[in-house]
Amino acid sequence: MTTSELAVCSNCGSVNRLPTFRRAEEARCGKCRKHLFSGHPDDVDGATFERQIARSTLPVLVDVWAPWCGPCQVMAPAYEAAARELEPRVRLIKLNSDAEQTVAAKLGIRGIPTMILFHGSKEIGRASGAMSAGQIVRWVRERIPLHPADA
Repeated sequence: MTTSELAVCSNCGSVNRLPTFRRAEEARCGKCRKHLFSGHPDDVDGATFERQIARSTLPVLVDVWAPWCGPCQVMAPAYEAAARELEPRVRLIKLNSDAEQTVAAKLGIRGIPTMILFHGSKEIGRASGAMSAGQIVRWVRERIPLHPADA
């Protein structure tokens, strides 16, 4: 049984321990003091993305998008609504494929929006195309075991 999880701060990149006996929703970064979970997916750079995947013990869902992409803009409010429902059990982040072309190429992105779910540093699911908040939440819950109260 895990007594704590590790969460990476999207603001400063620090790794934070989240004891399971405390409410993660109220957790703040030990270094920069920002809330670790805001119900709003942070747009991260390539280095922060890599750190999230490598160091977090929480599942990480990344939305690969671009500012010019119409379906990406349509899905953005749904992705934010999904973050409010899935956090703090799942970390939701966004990666701008135009700003982070090397990372997008490394991920093998062929179309956007594309969501990729990582857990334990491994990709465990991928979906392309815009989805509603309910579809995003359902898609994530089908791929990872969440706490029974979250199901």
